[in-house]
Amino acid sequence: MALERDAALAVLGLNRFGLGPRPGDLARMGADIRDVLAAEVRRRAVPQPEGPDLLTGVEAFRAWRAEEDLQRLARMGPGAAGRMAAEAGARPESLRIGGMEPNKPTGPIALGAGPPVPQRLYRAEAAARLSVGVESGTGFAERLTLFWSNHFCVSAAKGGHLRTLAGAFEREAIRPHVFGRFADMLLAVARHPAMLIYLDNQESIGPNSPAGRRRGRGLNENLAREILELHTLGVDGGYGQEDVTSLARIITGWTVAYDDKRGAQGRFTFNANLHEPGDHAVLGVSHREGGAEQGEQALLALARHPATARHVARKLARHFIADEPPPKLVERLTRTFRDSDGDLAALSLALVEAPEAWVPEAHKLRLPYEFLVAALRTTGRKVEAPPLLAALAGMGQPLWTPSGPNGFPDTVAAWVSPEGVKARLDVAAALGRQAAGGPSPPDLVDAVLGAACSRETRQAVARAESRAQAVALLLMSPEFQRR
Repeated sequence: MALERDAALAVLGLNRFGLGPRPGDLARMGADIRDVLAAEVRRRAVPQPEGPDLLTGVEAFRAWRAEEDLQRLARMGPGAAGRMAAEAGARPESLRIGGMEPNKPTGPIALGAGPPVPQRLYRAEAAARLSVGVESGTGFAERLTLFWSNHFCVSAAKGGHLRTLAGAFEREAIRPHVFGRFADMLLAVARHPAMLIYLDNQESIGPNSPAGRRRGRGLNENLAREILELHTLGVDGGYGQEDVTSLARIITGWTVAYDDKRGAQGRFTFNANLHEPGDHAVLGVSHREGGAEQGEQALLALARHPATARHVARKLARHFIADEPPPKLVERLTRTFRDSDGDLAALSLALVEAPEAWVPEAHKLRLPYEFLVAALRTTGRKVEAPPLLAALAGMGQPLWTPSGPNGFPDTVAAWVSPEGVKARLDVAAALGRQAAGGPSPPDLVDAVLGAACSRETRQAVARAESRAQAVALLLMSPEFQRR
């Protein structure tokens, strides 16, 4: 009985906290799954997507800008480069494209070859990210990455620049801090060009700044509002409109370099010419005038605010445990966040060690991305970005493309519509047809559902008319769909 209980807990742990077992994982891991998950946290190792076509955010931004410039020249017609160079008093061969020197390599992206830069980079990033999910051990660090990437989301639907930068944003601003400090992740996110562009902070100008007095333009409050409402305090965190406006003033001048002065193109930069001067208070705490440091201090104070601890704890518990998480668990996670100064490794350990996390009832439904990756892990299907991206879009969770800055919904009700279930069934059927070879369906059930599998699911798989149907029934079973 004890062995059977441990085997069922292993399946529960890999589903609830990870991306589901692959054939052989349950036998390989063997030990108490809680120890395995805790060991992953203590190693503080978060996998990084890799691939020959991946670029840094700066390289990606420059490649996008260069392609935009080349397309603009093409629209201007023959001789455009010469005319532009003449206007600048330079030779045509010295014309800078996208802020880069002529003929300067942009990395593995060859301009003018194949699909546009945003599409090529988006597909390359998608394939690399999906591969990490499929190949991860427990998948716990990857699940945490997905959680934080949705918490601090950007959307590729904003335009070519965001489609180009979405993958680099996750690799550079999220993954390095998954087991680090919340304040460090918050600052990395808020300063990343993808977030600054997504929430229009490069358009925000202090009304009393030199540029504001000259241009007659003012604040854009988008980033400040979402930092308070979504990223830190939460909608019920006790802030008001005056706090939004004050934080927006503080982070004026936080922008992205579009030209290449001093090699800055594509990087975060602080432009004092746009910054609103003076001291500004958020939630009653005054932050002294001090350039970019003023914004950094404001974000640090928000990261340490008690409302932020509650908001993050509640959201984490809702994602992993239940839509209405147990209040005592939320209180415990809140205390851990506060006492550890936002140490996300300590918070992750507290979640894994919580008794409430190990109740056998599965209250959550896998999000479409989680379902797709778990299905790939089960069937051994090779990662090919275009059809998998189409599958995600069909299930309502296009990669890095939420409908708003609040990210994709994280409740069961949001994903159980008839259309949503039909889309999952289509994906399961397609994967079933492609799952040639490997373990027999009954053996596959033992490998990925094990002791957690119900008699009804076993019978349905055993009675299937074909291997393809059996695999599809396994993937659509309640034990596979829920976590």
